[in-house]
Amino acid sequence: MRSQAMLAGVLALAGCTSDPGFTGVSGVREATAGDVLACHYISDISMRPSLYGPVLGQEALKYARNTIMADAQDSGANTVVFDQATPGSDIYKLHAKAYRC
Repeated sequence: MRSQAMLAGVLALAGCTSDPGFTGVSGVREATAGDVLACHYISDISMRPSLYGPVLGQEALKYARNTIMADAQDSGANTVVFDQATPGSDIYKLHAKAYRC
């Protein structure tokens, strides 16, 4: 019963195709710190994924990354540098710096 409710919630969220968290953001690229040395710093952006764990955690992380990129675009940036995470570790907060290059 609980898994059916969770599945229904995920499907309802997936139907929000105009949400950049689901669809992604065109016009904003991800880069490394070395790629933005000549770029103009815009702002820092942080977000916590809404779900964790092996089942929906990766989708929530992808949603959070896309949302950060949308926020960066809204602030006038076209490039985002995410903080590096230790491979295999759980990510409880995403942080990125937004730049205009």
